[in-house]
Amino acid sequence: MLAVIKTGGKQYLVKPGMKVKVEKLAGEAGSEVVFSSVFLTAEGERASVGLPEVGGASVTAKIVRHGRGSKKIVFKYHSKNRYRRKKGHRQDFTEVEVTGITG
Repeated sequence: MLAVIKTGGKQYLVKPGMKVKVEKLAGEAGSEVVFSSVFLTAEGERASVGLPEVGGASVTAKIVRHGRGSKKIVFKYHSKNRYRRKKGHRQDFTEVEVTGITG
């Protein structure tokens, strides 16, 4: 069984038992979250593709932890003008473990 879900403006292909890092979600570690925006579900040879979403389908997951990603460096530079700007960014994320797919 697998599904394609949408959260945080991105799409993820998930299977039960799989751990996925998604955009930061509200909730404590250990709590349950339900993704209702499901675009595709498949089990064996049978697949359901939504237009745009599959009706009645949902994916349940357990929040494992919250964290921050690795640092990305943003460096702006203009030659011959003594212009240099260095800035760092770390994106927040939530790691979830998929527990079930319905629909």
